[in-house]
Amino acid sequence: MDKVFSADGTAIAYEQQGSGPAVVLVGGAFMARGDSAGLAGLLAERCTVITYDRRGRGDSGDSPVYDVQREVEDLDALIEVAGGEAMVFGMSSGAVLALEAAARGSAVTRLALYEPPFITDASRPPLPADYVARLEDLVKQKAYGDAAAYFMTAAVGMPAEAVAGMRQAPFWAGMEAAARTLPYDGLVMGDTMSGRPLPADRWASVKVPVLVGSGDAGAPHMLTGAQELAALAGNFTLHVFPGQEHTIAPELLAPVLTDFFTTEKQA
Repeated sequence: MDKVFSADGTAIAYEQQGSGPAVVLVGGAFMARGDSAGLAGLLAERCTVITYDRRGRGDSGDSPVYDVQREVEDLDALIEVAGGEAMVFGMSSGAVLALEAAARGSAVTRLALYEPPFITDASRPPLPADYVARLEDLVKQKAYGDAAAYFMTAAVGMPAEAVAGMRQAPFWAGMEAAARTLPYDGLVMGDTMSGRPLPADRWASVKVPVLVGSGDAGAPHMLTGAQELAALAGNFTLHVFPGQEHTIAPELLAPVLTDFFTTEKQA
């Protein structure tokens, strides 16, 4: 593990492995750098792979006031570590953060995304209008277990009784530990989980090749959102993984990403 300092002085913990073109992996809600270890190891056969703890998680620091731009700057600091430009893979809400960074001018040369959790139709209920405010209130009260449970019911859409069972499981402690950053993911997502179509111009400044991945066996809104995103511009390409859901095996994802990251763009 090493650390790099973001623009606001926050220390961001990261690990680097492999050799070849640089790829930074951006995790979604609850994810720390270790959660991407399997995928990182496979990509490292052809690429230099950087995994990191997003601010407020794991061994990374945080700031008193959150802003999405701070997370973009965190990614920029890691891209500097990679040599000044890098390809980026984002998972779930991390996909939207990566897309936002590219739109804001980060030195991203190629971008791959897996199931940004957009809600753009009526296939499931949209997030409550006060979703982020309620999360922030629970975190302020240090009710981290309740914040994690609220995320699982309101954002993921799990039944309350299923979440109650999860709270008895050994892994729940890790979810509680990361729950203080759940409002961050909510702010990254913005209004893209409202049940309305994606804003056509929000990412119009992204001109690099973008691969948008989704499974076809999970929640219907995930595939619909990926299809809608991929249709926004000619440099966005959809790749559907048959039989896969929001959690996808690294062995299935890595070959597609490796091909995308290492194949020269055809003229």
